[in-house]
Amino acid sequence: MNHIQGSDRGEVLLFPEAIDDYITPDNPVRFIDAFIDQLDLAAHGFKHAQLNETGRPPYHPGDLLRLYLYGYLNRVRSSRRLEREAARNLELIWLLRKLRPDFKTIADFRKDNGKGIKAVCREFTLLCRKLDLFGGELVAVDSTKIKAQNSKHRNYSQAKLRALITEIDSKVNAYLGGLDKADRQESESESDTPNPDAAELKQKIAQLQERKAEYQELSNALEESGATQVSLTDPDSRAMSMGQGSIIGYNVQAAVDEKHKLVLDTEITNTTSDLSALGTMAIKTQEALGKNDVSVVADKGYYNGKEVLACDSIGVTAYVSKPLTSANTARGLYGKESFTYDAANNCYHCPAGKTLTYRFSTNELGRPIHYYRATDCKQCPIKAKCTRNKQNRTITRLAFEEVQEAMEQRVRANPQIMRKRKAIIEHVFGTIKRSLGYDYFLCRGNKKVATEVNLTVLAYNFKRVCNIMGVPELVKAVS
Repeated sequence: MNHIQGSDRGEVLLFPEAIDDYITPDNPVRFIDAFIDQLDLAAHGFKHAQLNETGRPPYHPGDLLRLYLYGYLNRVRSSRRLEREAARNLELIWLLRKLRPDFKTIADFRKDNGKGIKAVCREFTLLCRKLDLFGGELVAVDSTKIKAQNSKHRNYSQAKLRALITEIDSKVNAYLGGLDKADRQESESESDTPNPDAAELKQKIAQLQERKAEYQELSNALEESGATQVSLTDPDSRAMSMGQGSIIGYNVQAAVDEKHKLVLDTEITNTTSDLSALGTMAIKTQEALGKNDVSVVADKGYYNGKEVLACDSIGVTAYVSKPLTSANTARGLYGKESFTYDAANNCYHCPAGKTLTYRFSTNELGRPIHYYRATDCKQCPIKAKCTRNKQNRTITRLAFEEVQEAMEQRVRANPQIMRKRKAIIEHVFGTIKRSLGYDYFLCRGNKKVATEVNLTVLAYNFKRVCNIMGVPELVKAVS
């Protein structure tokens, strides 16, 4: 009995096998080829989509787009690795029809065609709408931090620069003391030969002073620009808290539809906070779905009165739990949530049943704020549980706060929607970071990083749609 034997490598076939025979009908590369083949790449602004009359013929942008989409689907992002795969990977040999672009051509395509790649993402979103893959009723919004090509040692804040300069001054003073000691020893020995230790110390002092000048220059630049930090390798990246520590990276916002957990759109920011992102993602959601009446759910990090009002003004129904940030609540006193607003009489009722009447309005940080105050708190039996103010309790109310109150009522009335949020969006980030392996960026700068995110999301949606519908059905849909 023998093992299964392969073919003789030196065997010559009279009728060579076709490469197409190796690619099964359900192989995703067939859908990649069919999807890109029906795109109008010139209309999307891809470089070299329109040929010049003279000069060397370039690669067709569709072929390079095929290469990148295949690479991002299979955890291959590096231009050098893509170059190698194009020469040895049978699926890519089929997909590119034996083309073998060099790594520089591959890298330049991603660098030069960010807008075009974004447009392809929109085309795929439109295809998903056509195939009825979006529910369009509930969308979850969340963010994840992804590492940039910038180490923590190449990121500086004013506090860090001050600490480094202080540390250098301390070291220089210690070295100067060592120089004084070396000078005394040299004078006592009455030798004409310089002390080698003194020369070494002078060299170290010069290096430290040069480094101090660099830090001082960075500090001055930060002060002039008004920025809070600076990154030297990737200037657009920022230090961000993540878990128990921090990373230097970007904050990637995403909106995910409930029906099949497909990503509708993304946004790249370099701020840790999500407070100003809800309105932007709501607008992107409406554009992706082609409808206005959408419900959006997000975690407490997105709670912002202006953003909730923005959602309400464009017809988006927001579900965001209000975080308990009241100082009185933290002290164990009655917070604002314990007071009831009476819209008919424009006043508040406190836990003791007393009335806080409207007193005046002001404008703080661009926000109109109304003040309400009680009149007889001194005699109240529960004053000690309400306020530490010696006079009377005061409550502030933002203009249009009724929009936030209406949202709070929706959140309380629909706890199942808040529970759905994690199931809709959390695993998307897990799949992108763990299964697809995209937990760091290769490119630098907002524009190039945004292109990477678009390719990553396109690969995620592409893979998910292939699993939902099957490759043959998708090929028919775009043919």
